[in-house]
Amino acid sequence: MTDTTPAGSGGSADSADSAGSVGEGGGGRHVRVVLVDDHRMFRTGVQAEIGATAETGVEVVGEAADVDQAVAVVTATRPEVVLLDVHLPGGGGVEVLRRCATLAADPERPVRFLALSVSDAAEDVIGVIRGGARGYVTKTITGPDLVNSIFRVRDGDAVFSPRLAGFVLDAFASTDAPPVDEDLDRLTQREREVLRLIARGYAYKEIAKQLFISVKTVESHVSAVLRKLQLSNRHELTRWATARRLV
Repeated sequence: MTDTTPAGSGGSADSADSAGSVGEGGGGRHVRVVLVDDHRMFRTGVQAEIGATAETGVEVVGEAADVDQAVAVVTATRPEVVLLDVHLPGGGGVEVLRRCATLAADPERPVRFLALSVSDAAEDVIGVIRGGARGYVTKTITGPDLVNSIFRVRDGDAVFSPRLAGFVLDAFASTDAPPVDEDLDRLTQREREVLRLIARGYAYKEIAKQLFISVKTVESHVSAVLRKLQLSNRHELTRWATARRLV
Protein backbone atom coordinates (compact mmCIF):
# COMPACT_ATOMS: atom_id res chain seq x y z
CA MET A 1 0.00 0.00 0.00
CA THR A 2 1.29 3.47 -0.88
CA ASP A 3 0.50 6.78 0.72
CA THR A 4 -2.92 8.28 -0.04
CA THR A 5 -4.43 10.44 2.67
CA PRO A 6 -8.24 10.36 2.78
CA ALA A 7 -10.08 13.66 2.73
CA GLY A 8 -13.48 14.12 4.30
CA SER A 9 -16.51 15.46 2.53
CA GLY A 10 -19.50 16.75 4.41
CA GLY A 11 -17.62 17.01 7.74
CA SER A 12 -15.74 19.83 9.42
CA ALA A 13 -12.01 20.26 9.15
CA ASP A 14 -11.79 19.27 12.82
CA SER A 15 -13.35 15.84 12.22
CA ALA A 16 -10.08 14.26 11.13
CA ASP A 17 -8.37 15.47 14.28
CA SER A 18 -11.18 14.24 16.49
CA ALA A 19 -10.69 10.71 15.19
CA GLY A 20 -7.11 10.79 16.42
CA SER A 21 -4.12 8.85 15.14
CA VAL A 22 -3.56 5.13 14.91
CA GLY A 23 -1.26 5.27 17.89
CA GLU A 24 -4.29 6.04 20.08
CA GLY A 25 -5.73 2.55 19.45
CA GLY A 26 -4.62 1.31 22.84
CA GLY A 27 -6.10 4.36 24.55
CA GLY A 28 -9.72 3.25 24.52
CA ARG A 29 -10.81 3.47 20.87
CA HIS A 30 -12.52 0.35 19.60
CA VAL A 31 -14.46 -0.48 16.46
CA ARG A 32 -15.83 -3.77 15.12
CA VAL A 33 -15.24 -4.30 11.40
CA VAL A 34 -16.21 -6.79 8.70
CA LEU A 35 -13.99 -7.18 5.59
CA VAL A 36 -15.77 -7.85 2.30
CA ASP A 37 -13.51 -8.59 -0.68
CA ASP A 38 -13.41 -11.51 -3.09
CA HIS A 39 -9.62 -11.84 -2.92
CA ARG A 40 -8.47 -13.82 0.10
CA MET A 41 -4.89 -12.56 -0.12
CA PHE A 42 -6.09 -8.97 -0.03
CA ARG A 43 -8.29 -9.66 3.00
CA THR A 44 -5.30 -11.26 4.70
CA GLY A 45 -3.19 -8.19 3.95
CA VAL A 46 -5.80 -5.78 5.30
CA GLN A 47 -6.21 -7.93 8.39
CA ALA A 48 -2.46 -7.75 8.98
CA GLU A 49 -2.47 -3.95 8.52
CA ILE A 50 -5.44 -3.03 10.71
CA GLY A 51 -6.34 -6.09 12.79
CA ALA A 52 -3.90 -5.63 15.66
CA THR A 53 -6.67 -4.58 18.05
CA ALA A 54 -4.42 -3.63 20.94
CA GLU A 55 -2.53 -1.19 18.70
CA THR A 56 -5.21 0.10 16.34
CA GLY A 57 -8.46 -0.40 18.22
CA VAL A 58 -9.87 -2.27 15.19
CA GLU A 59 -11.41 -5.70 15.77
CA VAL A 60 -12.11 -7.68 12.59
CA VAL A 61 -15.17 -9.74 13.49
CA GLY A 62 -15.86 -11.34 10.10
CA GLU A 63 -14.91 -11.70 6.45
CA ALA A 64 -16.84 -12.38 3.26
CA ALA A 65 -15.97 -13.02 -0.39
CA ASP A 66 -19.28 -12.47 -2.18
CA VAL A 67 -22.64 -10.75 -1.78
CA ASP A 68 -24.48 -13.59 -0.05
CA GLN A 69 -21.65 -14.17 2.41
CA ALA A 70 -21.41 -10.46 3.10
CA VAL A 71 -25.11 -10.09 3.91
CA ALA A 72 -25.01 -13.16 6.16
CA VAL A 73 -21.88 -12.08 8.05
CA VAL A 74 -22.97 -8.46 8.47
CA THR A 75 -26.41 -9.55 9.70
CA ALA A 76 -24.91 -12.04 12.15
CA THR A 77 -22.15 -9.84 13.58
CA ARG A 78 -23.69 -6.35 13.34
CA PRO A 79 -20.32 -4.56 12.99
CA GLU A 80 -19.99 -0.82 13.26
CA VAL A 81 -18.15 -0.53 9.93
CA VAL A 82 -18.01 -2.74 6.84
CA LEU A 83 -15.03 -2.39 4.48
CA LEU A 84 -16.74 -3.13 1.17
CA ASP A 85 -15.21 -3.89 -2.21
CA VAL A 86 -17.15 -2.49 -5.16
CA HIS A 87 -16.75 -5.55 -7.40
CA LEU A 88 -18.06 -8.76 -5.85
CA PRO A 89 -19.58 -11.98 -7.16
CA GLY A 90 -23.35 -11.91 -6.82
CA GLY A 91 -24.11 -8.30 -7.68
CA GLY A 92 -21.31 -6.10 -6.35
CA GLY A 93 -21.06 -3.77 -3.40
CA VAL A 94 -24.22 -1.93 -4.40
CA GLU A 95 -26.23 -5.14 -3.91
CA VAL A 96 -24.74 -5.61 -0.43
CA LEU A 97 -25.78 -2.06 0.42
CA ARG A 98 -29.29 -2.66 -0.89
CA ARG A 99 -29.77 -5.83 1.13
CA CYS A 100 -28.30 -4.31 4.29
CA ALA A 101 -30.23 -1.04 4.05
CA THR A 102 -32.28 -1.79 7.17
CA LEU A 103 -29.15 -2.37 9.24
CA ALA A 104 -27.60 0.83 7.92
CA ALA A 105 -30.73 2.79 8.86
CA ASP A 106 -30.92 1.48 12.43
CA PRO A 107 -30.91 4.66 14.56
CA GLU A 108 -29.41 2.94 17.61
CA ARG A 109 -26.82 0.60 16.05
CA PRO A 110 -26.20 1.72 12.47
CA VAL A 111 -23.91 -0.41 10.33
CA ARG A 112 -21.85 1.99 8.25
CA PHE A 113 -20.12 1.11 5.00
CA LEU A 114 -16.74 2.30 3.70
CA ALA A 115 -15.95 1.28 0.12
CA LEU A 116 -12.37 0.05 -0.34
CA SER A 117 -11.65 -0.64 -4.00
CA VAL A 118 -8.95 -0.73 -6.64
CA SER A 119 -11.31 1.23 -8.91
CA ASP A 120 -11.13 5.01 -9.07
CA ALA A 121 -13.90 5.28 -11.68
CA ALA A 122 -16.46 8.01 -11.13
CA GLU A 123 -19.42 5.71 -11.80
CA ASP A 124 -18.20 3.21 -9.18
CA VAL A 125 -17.71 5.93 -6.58
CA ILE A 126 -21.07 7.57 -7.24
CA GLY A 127 -22.86 4.22 -7.43
CA VAL A 128 -21.90 3.04 -3.96
CA ILE A 129 -22.39 6.47 -2.40
CA ARG A 130 -25.88 6.63 -3.86
CA GLY A 131 -26.33 3.11 -2.49
CA GLY A 132 -25.61 4.28 1.03
CA ALA A 133 -21.85 3.99 1.66
CA ARG A 134 -20.38 6.68 3.91
CA GLY A 135 -17.09 6.92 2.04
CA TYR A 136 -14.83 5.54 -0.63
CA VAL A 137 -11.06 5.01 -0.48
CA THR A 138 -8.79 3.24 -2.94
CA LYS A 139 -6.56 0.30 -2.15
CA THR A 140 -3.48 2.52 -2.36
CA ILE A 141 -4.36 3.91 1.06
CA THR A 142 -1.89 3.29 3.90
CA GLY A 143 -2.77 1.14 6.88
CA PRO A 144 -2.76 4.06 9.36
CA ASP A 145 -4.95 6.18 7.09
CA LEU A 146 -7.36 3.29 6.62
CA VAL A 147 -7.69 2.85 10.38
CA ASN A 148 -8.33 6.56 10.74
CA SER A 149 -10.94 6.42 7.96
CA ILE A 150 -12.72 3.52 9.66
CA PHE A 151 -13.09 5.46 12.89
CA ARG A 152 -14.26 8.57 11.07
CA VAL A 153 -16.93 6.62 9.21
CA ARG A 154 -17.96 4.95 12.48
CA ASP A 155 -18.41 8.43 13.93
CA GLY A 156 -20.60 9.54 11.02
CA ASP A 157 -18.12 11.41 8.84
CA ALA A 158 -17.95 11.01 5.07
CA VAL A 159 -14.44 10.00 3.97
CA PHE A 160 -12.94 9.92 0.48
CA SER A 161 -9.53 9.58 -1.09
CA PRO A 162 -8.69 13.13 -2.27
CA ARG A 163 -9.41 12.96 -6.01
CA LEU A 164 -12.61 10.93 -5.50
CA ALA A 165 -14.36 13.56 -3.40
CA GLY A 166 -14.76 15.74 -6.50
CA PHE A 167 -16.77 13.02 -8.26
CA VAL A 168 -19.29 12.96 -5.44
CA LEU A 169 -19.51 16.74 -5.11
CA ASP A 170 -20.09 17.11 -8.85
CA ALA A 171 -22.68 14.35 -8.94
CA PHE A 172 -24.75 15.62 -6.03
CA ALA A 173 -24.39 19.29 -6.95
CA SER A 174 -26.40 18.63 -10.10
CA THR A 175 -30.17 18.21 -9.90
CA ASP A 176 -30.23 16.57 -13.33
CA ALA A 177 -29.95 12.81 -13.52
CA PRO A 178 -26.95 11.63 -15.56
CA PRO A 179 -27.81 10.47 -19.06
CA VAL A 180 -28.35 6.75 -19.47
CA ASP A 181 -25.86 5.00 -21.74
CA GLU A 182 -27.59 1.79 -22.78
CA ASP A 183 -24.42 0.33 -24.29
CA LEU A 184 -22.44 0.91 -21.10
CA ASP A 185 -25.28 -0.46 -18.99
CA ARG A 186 -24.90 -3.81 -20.74
CA LEU A 187 -21.51 -4.26 -19.09
CA THR A 188 -20.95 -5.55 -15.59
CA GLN A 189 -18.87 -3.48 -13.17
CA ARG A 190 -15.86 -5.75 -13.67
CA GLU A 191 -16.18 -5.55 -17.46
CA ARG A 192 -16.23 -1.75 -17.23
CA GLU A 193 -13.07 -1.84 -15.16
CA VAL A 194 -11.29 -4.08 -17.68
CA LEU A 195 -12.57 -1.89 -20.52
CA ARG A 196 -11.12 1.21 -18.91
CA LEU A 197 -7.70 -0.37 -18.36
CA ILE A 198 -7.60 -1.73 -21.92
CA ALA A 199 -8.43 1.75 -23.20
CA ARG A 200 -5.58 3.16 -21.11
CA GLY A 201 -3.16 0.85 -22.91
CA TYR A 202 -2.60 -1.79 -20.23
CA ALA A 203 -1.50 -5.26 -21.37
CA TYR A 204 -3.53 -8.28 -20.26
CA LYS A 205 -0.86 -9.28 -17.72
CA GLU A 206 -0.84 -5.77 -16.25
CA ILE A 207 -4.63 -5.77 -15.96
CA ALA A 208 -4.57 -9.17 -14.28
CA LYS A 209 -2.07 -7.90 -11.72
CA GLN A 210 -3.98 -4.67 -11.15
CA LEU A 211 -7.31 -6.43 -10.56
CA PHE A 212 -5.95 -9.53 -8.79
CA ILE A 213 -7.39 -11.85 -11.44
CA SER A 214 -5.89 -14.29 -13.96
CA VAL A 215 -4.91 -13.40 -17.51
CA LYS A 216 -7.47 -15.93 -18.72
CA THR A 217 -10.18 -14.10 -16.79
CA VAL A 218 -9.07 -10.80 -18.34
CA GLU A 219 -9.33 -12.37 -21.79
CA SER A 220 -12.85 -13.62 -20.99
CA HIS A 221 -13.92 -10.15 -19.85
CA VAL A 222 -12.48 -8.52 -22.98
CA SER A 223 -14.29 -11.04 -25.20
CA ALA A 224 -17.55 -10.33 -23.38
CA VAL A 225 -17.09 -6.58 -23.75
CA LEU A 226 -16.36 -6.83 -27.46
CA ARG A 227 -19.38 -9.06 -27.98
CA LYS A 228 -21.78 -6.86 -26.00
CA LEU A 229 -20.59 -3.66 -27.68
CA GLN A 230 -20.37 -5.31 -31.12
CA LEU A 231 -16.73 -4.28 -31.56
CA SER A 232 -13.99 -6.22 -33.32
CA ASN A 233 -10.76 -5.46 -31.48
CA ARG A 234 -9.14 -3.51 -28.66
CA HIS A 235 -8.41 -0.55 -30.94
CA GLU A 236 -12.12 -0.08 -31.63
CA LEU A 237 -12.76 -0.59 -27.93
CA THR A 238 -10.27 2.15 -27.07
CA ARG A 239 -11.94 4.59 -29.47
CA TRP A 240 -15.35 3.69 -28.02
CA ALA A 241 -14.19 4.31 -24.46
CA THR A 242 -12.40 7.54 -25.37
CA ALA A 243 -15.50 8.91 -27.10
CA ARG A 244 -17.41 8.39 -23.86
CA ARG A 245 -14.63 9.88 -21.72
CA LEU A 246 -14.14 6.65 -19.79
CA VAL A 247 -10.35 6.69 -20.04
